[in-house]
Amino acid sequence: MAKCHRNDIGSVLLDRATTTTSAGGGGHFRLWSSFSGASFRRKIFYAVSCGGSSRYRHHNDKNDVAPSSPPTPQATATRSTATKTTSQSPSKEKELEKVKPKSEKLSDLLNLPEFSESENDAVTKKKVEALDELKRVAKELQVEDDSAKRKEAASRVRLLAKEDVEARATLAMLGVIPPLVALLDSDDVVAQIASLYALLNLGIGNDVNKAAILQAGAVHKMLKLIESPNPPDPSASEAIIANFLGLSALDSNKPIIGASGAIPFLVKTLKNLDNTSSPQAKQDALRALYNLSIFPSNISFILETDLIPFFLNSLGDMEVSERILAILSNMVSVPEGRKAISSVRDAFPILVDALNWNDSPGCQEKASYILMVMAHKAFGDRQAMIEAGMVSALLELTLLGSTLAQKRASRILECLRVDKGKQVSQSFGGSMGAAVSAPICGSSSSSTNPNMGSKECLEEEEDMMSEEKKAVKQLVQQSLQNNMRRIVKRANLPQDFVPSDHFKSLTSSSTSKSLPF
Repeated sequence: MAKCHRNDIGSVLLDRATTTTSAGGGGHFRLWSSFSGASFRRKIFYAVSCGGSSRYRHHNDKNDVAPSSPPTPQATATRSTATKTTSQSPSKEKELEKVKPKSEKLSDLLNLPEFSESENDAVTKKKVEALDELKRVAKELQVEDDSAKRKEAASRVRLLAKEDVEARATLAMLGVIPPLVALLDSDDVVAQIASLYALLNLGIGNDVNKAAILQAGAVHKMLKLIESPNPPDPSASEAIIANFLGLSALDSNKPIIGASGAIPFLVKTLKNLDNTSSPQAKQDALRALYNLSIFPSNISFILETDLIPFFLNSLGDMEVSERILAILSNMVSVPEGRKAISSVRDAFPILVDALNWNDSPGCQEKASYILMVMAHKAFGDRQAMIEAGMVSALLELTLLGSTLAQKRASRILECLRVDKGKQVSQSFGGSMGAAVSAPICGSSSSSTNPNMGSKECLEEEEDMMSEEKKAVKQLVQQSLQNNMRRIVKRANLPQDFVPSDHFKSLTSSSTSKSLPF
């Protein structure tokens, strides 16, 4: 009976009880007694509808006995027993029919090889056409006699490489970079601009192409355009600056670009002394200078342009301040950079003022980093920082700054405290221990009046408090007052909302751990 679950016609015709006989009769077929009419019709329906499911046919083939193998007596007996059981229990046969998985005929039709093959053919055809177009463009770029076709091909490369990552790599492998670089020598401004932007798009997100563009001599040809007697077109200048920005993102290109003479051109564009630079060109020049300042050997080239005073005077413009502070953070890594910053007049007041920019945590973090490095490396700059009011700004930063800014402010204060301790120890010598010893309270003179003794003890502690602690306490109170005034100002409240005398009474006993508001 195991063969009756097959979903093909052959299984119905071949499944015969070959050796099974009834108890009192001769050898006749037992097939028809094991099927009801509805069951047989259902078997025929499964066999002829859509060819059945190959998945379940293969599964049933594993469980069936191969027709070619001769039946053994034991198998014949088992089949006979199964036939009798089925004929006696038709309800069990219906249950088995319900449990049997249905063939997924629609799914089989949709998954036929013809459909997948046609889809793959369409994708393959599209890729072949795209590759043929890239080959055609690369071939047109290499035609030396037809300048118009080369210009058109450069414009086509610019569009193809703008957003297609695979096209950038493929075009570079087809050898379009050297012809594009050679096109920079053309007298046609449109061809120059098309070549510049094509090179720019080829280098986006592709470090291999960035290195290949530099090796092809693109930087020197760009500088040649800039240094020509006739000033370059503004669009061409913007494209050159954008290429410097893209190429300088690769670490191996930084020293080559810095030594090539590109930094003075970027500084000139940033300063915009002739009012010809667009805002986008200035932003790209500033970002390119930041990339180049990461490499230490380029800092000397930046210092030759006298850029530090311009940077410090430009602080306050929130569009460029954070990037400027980032460049200064790179420059304080070398002694020449620290010396150049400290030599500028009002450098420390400007940097200390940046610590108070609560609306720009990035500027606070970078300004605190610059001051931290300079305070740690240069002993002579610490006094100038203190005179610029840095201590109060640092105390306020430890209360209101970001986590990173708080850590850096604490390190600067620790550096200043150690420096102050050294100066005090050198002034007082070995008598330092007596100066910091605690006063003896509750002596015999004050034991008769406990209240009087405690009052005298507090007065003695106040007298013995060092000048440094008094200064710190005063700075904390000033910081709290400034914070309250800032809050009142932001809330658009009257300026006399918090009277100074009343506020001083609130902050007289306050510390940084318990604020009055």
